[in-house]
Amino acid sequence: MATAGEDIVLPCHLSPRVSAENMEVRWYRSQFYSLVHLYRDGDDQNERQMPEYQGRTEFLRDDIANGSVALRIRHVRPSDEGQYRCFFRSSVFHEESLLELKVAGLGSAPLISVEGYQDGGIRMVCRSAGWYPEPEVLWRDPSGQPLTSLSETKPRGANGLFETQSSIILSETSNQSLSCQIRNTLLNQEKESTVYIAGPFFPRVSPWMVALYLLLVISFVLIGVAAFLFKLRGNLHAEIGKIQAEKRKLLENISACGVDLLFLFYKENTTRDPDPADTDLHCCALSPGNQQ
Repeated sequence: MATAGEDIVLPCHLSPRVSAENMEVRWYRSQFYSLVHLYRDGDDQNERQMPEYQGRTEFLRDDIANGSVALRIRHVRPSDEGQYRCFFRSSVFHEESLLELKVAGLGSAPLISVEGYQDGGIRMVCRSAGWYPEPEVLWRDPSGQPLTSLSETKPRGANGLFETQSSIILSETSNQSLSCQIRNTLLNQEKESTVYIAGPFFPRVSPWMVALYLLLVISFVLIGVAAFLFKLRGNLHAEIGKIQAEKRKLLENISACGVDLLFLFYKENTTRDPDPADTDLHCCALSPGNQQ
């Protein structure tokens, strides 16, 4: 087991213990030529070393006379995780041994921050970095009961380690104290932070704010009604003006056509009874193209 960012020594030795000073010792991954480190002819031969291990490996020779040929890898990364093979070869025999390396990262302590107001409560965010493998994130109340998070992301950084960001809404009606716990399941270790939010920080609705809100709503309604009546009045004036214009046009047309109405009234002969034949009622109406 290796901790991300630290150095790890991969042990390997001959049994029975004989000197490996004049042997070839090859450390490689899945393929024979996937070279992690090569010792041959009494010196390191790393011209064909895998690029990701260049400058990061050291062949430990302190106990090579007793058959110990351990390899140190500096600044372990998640990509270093997996199988390694330690290969021996002399003029008379060869052998290899298999070793599996696991990498774990115990990240930073959770940082809990207040991000603002949301849904009648306070939005809290828990952040941490440097975890491997992907950790578990839990919000808990003071009694240790888990709380449901609002959102959660676990991106991997350029170094292959996981970052965590989890948010939750803390309301005044719920517990004002909560903790954020991040757990590495491989190491069976965790880090935790706790925060308490005092009551005055929670949003409250003021009666004055309610009254102001109602006043604003009523004002907007009255403004809307006034605008509607003003528009209706303008439309009515426009219709009246249209009717008056049509009336003037009609009178102008009547005058142009020369329409006259002549009424002749009869005179009653006082010496005799009125005779309908003596009564003349003439009506003369002149219209375009017709005279009667």
